[in-house]
Amino acid sequence: MATLSHDDIYKLVREPIDMAALARHVRAPEDGAIVAFDGFVRNQSHDRPTLYLDYEAYETMALAKMREIGAQLHEKYHIHRVAMVHRLGRLEIGETSVFIAVSAPHRAAAFDACRFAIDTLKRTVPIWKKEYFEDGEVWVGLQSECDHRH
Repeated sequence: MATLSHDDIYKLVREPIDMAALARHVRAPEDGAIVAFDGFVRNQSHDRPTLYLDYEAYETMALAKMREIGAQLHEKYHIHRVAMVHRLGRLEIGETSVFIAVSAPHRAAAFDACRFAIDTLKRTVPIWKKEYFEDGEVWVGLQSECDHRH
């Protein structure tokens, strides 16, 4: 596969994600649309109130997989640029955990590519979250979820 020269962004970060800067980065005069996905921490999971989340990753593999997803986006869809950033560490309710922005000349390609990106990321990128509740915690994203209730 040829080296990508799309000026895409693929990052794992421990600080809040600057969504506006990422959207600005993917935007260009030849584009007619940007579609973005903002995944953030909700206040409940498994019918239990969530206190906070903690994300971990196999970082080198996660970044490689994110770049692979980007390459697939450019092969499958008529898009211009991609920004894909996932946060690691402790996240509070309402904080963004993953942000994806895709620019394209036409909206249909941007929508399709963005949906493919988040669905593929969730399925293939080695990032796990630990959900914390008042009565315990649970890892999500491993093949066998382990639930630790106290």
